[in-house]
Amino acid sequence: MLYSDTPRVRYDRAQLAEVICQFRFPAILSIGAREPVDFQEAVRSMFPRYAAKEEQPGPKITGLGTPGAKLEAQKPIVNHNFITADGHWKMNLTSNFISLSTVAYSGWEDFGQHFDLPLAQFIRIYQPAFFERIGLRYVNIFSRKALELEDEPWRELIASPYLGVLAEEDVDERSTRKCSVDVELTLDSTCHAKIHAGPGMVKKNIPNAPQDPEVKFIFDLDLFMSGQLDTRMAAAGLETLHGHSTPIFQGAITDRLHGALEPR
Repeated sequence: MLYSDTPRVRYDRAQLAEVICQFRFPAILSIGAREPVDFQEAVRSMFPRYAAKEEQPGPKITGLGTPGAKLEAQKPIVNHNFITADGHWKMNLTSNFISLSTVAYSGWEDFGQHFDLPLAQFIRIYQPAFFERIGLRYVNIFSRKALELEDEPWRELIASPYLGVLAEEDVDERSTRKCSVDVELTLDSTCHAKIHAGPGMVKKNIPNAPQDPEVKFIFDLDLFMSGQLDTRMAAAGLETLHGHSTPIFQGAITDRLHGALEPR
């Protein structure tokens, strides 16, 4: 069963690596043209640390399908970062989006409390015409070692729709060099999901850092809605996306993994 009706629970041994929500909007040039002083003052009590970096977008193809097709360099984008004192929460603001991410997710209510004020202040200060995309992403990285499940094959922990050939008993996962599943689903009239699932090694992007040799299972769930979305419905849209996350996640794990995560 792809969707589970198991009630939402909290896990004492959750394997969430990161949770991200993002609101995309038509370009507001003033965000890139000058420092967001007013916005920083509105959120500085929650996000006291600030940094900015210039990012270079990939080239844009113009004239596609014509003899004059060519690559055009795009202007650099300034990404403003607002970070909590402990470094566990980060808000990004550019001329096209505002996002919140955390590596210390403890529950939906706490996540909402970190974003309610910044989002309201962003709308008040910059008055976007509408949102083009509202996204909510959960990146789970399951470690059998951390969960004391090192002798369990993935087919005992992950539901078969997300395993590909690894769901078959005659397939040795140690001999399978690559196997992943990528799915795109329409959930209702407004919501969609992109899911990437499969085993892999998580690399540390730190020079000379020792790499973790353990093969983990990555379940990357990206929920979103798009169109011309009324800014007054931003919070409700995020709640709707969150409502879809539980049945998808619970449907992706087996009872064995559910128990190992220690629900309460």
